Amino acid sequence: MATRTRTALAALGVAVLLTGVLAACATGSGGTPSTAPTTNDDDGGSTEQEISAAWLDGGRSIGIVTQGSSTCIPTAEETTYADGVLNVTLVDVEGDTACTADLVPRVSLVGVPGDVDPEQELEIKVTGDGWAGDTDLDGVPGLATGGETDYAPSAGWTDVDGQFVILTWGSSSCVPVIENTELTSETEITVTFVDPPEDQACTMDMAPRGTVTAVPEDPDEDAGIVAILTGAEFEDVRVPIIPN
Repeated sequence: MATRTRTALAALGVAVLLTGVLAACATGSGGTPSTAPTTNDDDGGSTEQEISAAWLDGGRSIGIVTQGSSTCIPTAEETTYADGVLNVTLVDVEGDTACTADLVPRVSLVGVPGDVDPEQELEIKVTGDGWAGDTDLDGVPGLATGGETDYAPSAGWTDVDGQFVILTWGSSSCVPVIENTELTSETEITVTFVDPPEDQACTMDMAPRGTVTAVPEDPDEDAGIVAILTGAEFEDVRVPIIPN
């Protein structure tokens, strides 16, 4: 089990992303921002950012959690794998997009290369615009890359206490927003989504959408905790949370 980073978990944020492997919209919500990035004087003035990650979609994808603006999410430009290390390059939103000045956890979805074995520990190194970070994912028996997704929701723990990522599928223009996340039993976490307006217009695409959220408690992952998705388009959908 990866060592847990102690952090207070609070605010929600929403974000949209497009990855090189998974064209998608994604949201970030829940969790307290980690300590602001610190300057690494030994690396040309670049900053080191704390990041976390989670297995999703049976091992086919990974949700990488970074800290920053909830409206301007970096996207995966390049992903390579060699010698047990997954290297991911994230790029900032281009153009004249106005970004909020908040600092919240937000998630970028990255497709897992076929030569990665999710049953083995994976080191992840992420490089952004002037910053870098790294994290590890424990191998999980039963996970595998390749094959077609079943488009079912999935979820995975990160190495931050109480924090996990949820992957859902649906309209890229109508990303579900989390209203509340609560530990409702030793083995269940209820995630309630905001009911959208009845007149909300949504595109008819089927895209992966990542959301990061958390509970203030530090649940026992080994208990086999299940996330229960309710509200919006979900009717008590039970999703096992993949350990880390």
